[in-house]
Amino acid sequence: MEKVITGDESWIYDYDNELKSQSREWKHKESPRPKKSQKSKSKIKVMLLVFFDCHGIVHHEFAPEGQTVNAAFYMEVLKRQRDPV
Repeated sequence: MEKVITGDESWIYDYDNELKSQSREWKHKESPRPKKSQKSKSKIKVMLLVFFDCHGIVHHEFAPEGQTVNAAFYMEVLKRQRDPV
């Protein structure tokens, strides 16, 4: 079973995260804390392909935008998994 590798793909959304350091601002001690907006998912979604074995992830990559995920594309992904650059 240790030689078995399986894979799956899923659509994921891109999130615009703001780092704490990016949201810092100077204020007086008496000033109210700034309000933070909630993270919202963008309209951009990408397909993530993940391959894993019994020990964990062995390969992952994002499908290029506009790429049709078909047998030919999967063959290229499997070749890259087998023969990493």
